[in-house]
Amino acid sequence: MLIELRTLKELTLYIQEVKRAGQSIGFVPTMGFLHKGHMSLVDLSKEKTDITISSIYVNPSQFNDPSDFDSYPRDEAKDITLLHQHGCNAVFIPTKEEMESIVPKSVDLEDLDTVMEGKFRPNHFEGVVEVVYRLFSVVKPDYAFFGEKDFQQIMVVQKMVSQLNLPVQIVKAPIIRESNGLAMSSRNSRLTISGRLKAGFLFDVLKRYGHEKREDLEQLLIDHGFELEYLEVHQFGGEKRVFIAGLYEGVRLIDNLAFN
Repeated sequence: MLIELRTLKELTLYIQEVKRAGQSIGFVPTMGFLHKGHMSLVDLSKEKTDITISSIYVNPSQFNDPSDFDSYPRDEAKDITLLHQHGCNAVFIPTKEEMESIVPKSVDLEDLDTVMEGKFRPNHFEGVVEVVYRLFSVVKPDYAFFGEKDFQQIMVVQKMVSQLNLPVQIVKAPIIRESNGLAMSSRNSRLTISGRLKAGFLFDVLKRYGHEKREDLEQLLIDHGFELEYLEVHQFGGEKRVFIAGLYEGVRLIDNLAFN
């Protein structure tokens, strides 16, 4: 049975019961419009912890473009059905007012917010730190699960956890892909049917990076109508990966792949 928690009071009482029972908590924070990628995180949490809690909250402070926030897909009823089907124990669905009543904290992200997503989405990671800290402070998870599609974001969250000495372990999970290699994302729903079918070229470029001339790969992206923001290799936490981001059919897509 999935328990829906819509206020901080309801969440606090539920967390107190779980803690009294000595049960471990796994947490899967989301912005909703759930897909197989999110469900893989729920499944992983179910394997690793006693109680799995998800959240659905589209955080306005993560969007540097108001129109991007307004057009972000939402389907709460479908989300609740999926969480129920995958055995999630509870879902926290707060209002903006409830979330903003929790005092946030800031951290020094050093160079993490100056490259890639930090460069192209000003203040984005400040919003991530703000909302994830607020959620961690009330859900009080033992483990929190994040997909590697947002790899840079995971590094930001780990930096926050380390600096604030939060008692939660961050668990990274592999990217779940569509049959053509496109990384699953809620934003994919905004692509046309034909565009979504063709969008596997992004994964193809990542796989070919380092083996072919960069200008050839950039031309391939241009030929597909992809407006490139960045195609770069970075090493975070001892892991070297190649990252890509840009606009396709007006939809912003990101992806990454381990790079050797």
